[in-house]
Formats: sequence, structure tokens, C-alpha cells
Amino acid sequence: MSPAPLPRIAEAMRRPPLAALPPVVRGIGQVDFMASYWTGVLFIVALFVGGWQYGVFGLLGAGVATLTAYVFGAATDRIRLGLEGFPGTLIGVAFVLYLGASWVTLLLTIGGCVAGSVLTSAMNAVLTPYNLPTLTAPFCVITTVMLLASYAFQNVRRGAIHPAPPSAAHGGTALSWNDVWQGMFRGIGQIFFQDKWYVGLIFLVGLLVASRVAAVAAVLSSLLGMFVAWALGAPAAHVAAGLYGYNAVLTALAICGVFVVLSPLGVLYAAIGASAATGLTAAVTDFFLPFGGHTLTWPFVLVTWVFLAAVPVLSRLRRV
Repeated sequence: MSPAPLPRIAEAMRRPPLAALPPVVRGIGQVDFMASYWTGVLFIVALFVGGWQYGVFGLLGAGVATLTAYVFGAATDRIRLGLEGFPGTLIGVAFVLYLGASWVTLLLTIGGCVAGSVLTSAMNAVLTPYNLPTLTAPFCVITTVMLLASYAFQNVRRGAIHPAPPSAAHGGTALSWNDVWQGMFRGIGQIFFQDKWYVGLIFLVGLLVASRVAAVAAVLSSLLGMFVAWALGAPAAHVAAGLYGYNAVLTALAICGVFVVLSPLGVLYAAIGASAATGLTAAVTDFFLPFGGHTLTWPFVLVTWVFLAAVPVLSRLRRV
């Protein structure tokens, strides 16, 4: 039986601060399914290059989520590998992006990450019998609820919430060479809401440190997402910004070796999933548009759940 919360809080306070650092750093890397400590370090560097607010709130989110899981007795292996921290990372970055850096946002981030940690455990209990991972669903739920609720609270909004992206039905579709290569990096960075190509490059280096396969999959799936969106007539500005790439990247990473055994058919399966996530990105964006919601990583979560649920009845594919 796990120790009661209060003794675990006291125990956490007695531990050297650096002892708690590896799980938090790995939690940031686990946003892209990488448990490598050095990948997490490079991801932190990328966030700070994108803006100090993202680095601070990303670390805060991962730390609060990891501490919450520890205090309430989550599995030690999950904490050590960073699996309890990554939803908090995204919650922290999303909150400071959409709500602005303030004391209110700080308190909301702490509360949101505590709730996200509890939701992660609840979703694990529900999904584990079906052999499905939670993915970034806890982050999606907490962030969507908070952003929609924020319109009712004057002290939360303060005009800092960014508008939802415009509809995918408007804008020119011609892409330049710069749009393509910069958009590829942006598609990787947009997983963390970063729209600068050089920040996406740092994230790619972080992936390469952990896995060459993951790095190649990220590049190819980002390009695939861009191509599918362009072929369907998405606005060039959105394609070049990576808005149609990041869900494709996460979907491909999940299916191509993380949850499905890597094989030629597995690669094809991942490519189909990445393409589906790209199409669903436009649908989810337009769905949330009327009431000011945001796409987040909902397309990745929904498509990956469907594709993983199908694997047990597809004899030529195997779950990891």
C-alpha cells in the first residue's frame, strides 16, 4: 500500500532538489514519447529559445504534475520515466500562451496540472483494460475546459487569449521553398506551440539524440502533413506555420515504433494515420471555431486511439 499523501510530501521535501530533476526533465521529453534525459534537456532549451515564459511554465507544469503523481502514490516506474509529467508540460505552455504570463495564470497552471495528474490516473484506469494509452488526452481535456471557461472570468481573460485559428477554407495555397523547409521544422515545434523554425530544429535534434528512427519519422510525417493539407487546398500560411504538421508528427511517432512494432506495413499504417490526423485537424479547428476553442492535439489523440484499437484484429500488425 502506498504511503499517505502527507508523509510523502514530507519525504519529497527532505530529498535533495536535484534528485527530483530527472523525472521532470524526462516528462518534458515524453511529450514526444522520448524517455531520454538529454532529449528532455534539449526540449527545455528549445522552449526557452522560443520564449522564457514557455520554458518557465513548461518546467512548472511538468514539476507540479510529477509531484502530484508522487504524493498520491502513482507507480514509481511511471514517475521515473516521466510518464506522469508530460501532460503538465503542455498545460503549462498552453496556459501561458493563451492566457499570458501573470499570477492568475501561475495559479491556474498549478491547479490545472494537479487536475491533469488526477485525470491521467483516471484515464489510465479506464483505458488500460483496452490496452490504450492516455496520450495527451488529459492535457486536451484540462486545457479545453479552462480556455472555454475563461470567457466567463474577467480576471482570467484580460484580453490575452489568442483567437482560434481562421477557418481552413480561406487563403491562398501556393507554397514557396522557404515555406516548405521552414514549415517542416515548425510542424515539429508546434507540438509545443512553437512557431519559429529554428525552435523546431532544436526539438528535432532532441529527437535525434534519443532515436534516429523517431527523428526521421518526425521529418517525414511533418512533410506528409504539409503535403496532404496543401493537396486538399489548405491556406499556405497555415501549412507553412506547421499547423497541419504537428498532429501528423505525433501520430506517426506513436504508431511508427512506439505502440506498433516497426515494419514496412507499420510504416504504411503510420503514414495513413498521419494523413488522417491532418484531415481531422481541419475538422476539429472548424468545430471549435464558433465558440473560441482550440485544436490542440485532439486530432492526434482521436486518430491514434482508433488506429491502436484496430491493431489486435489486423493480423499483419503487432502492438509493442
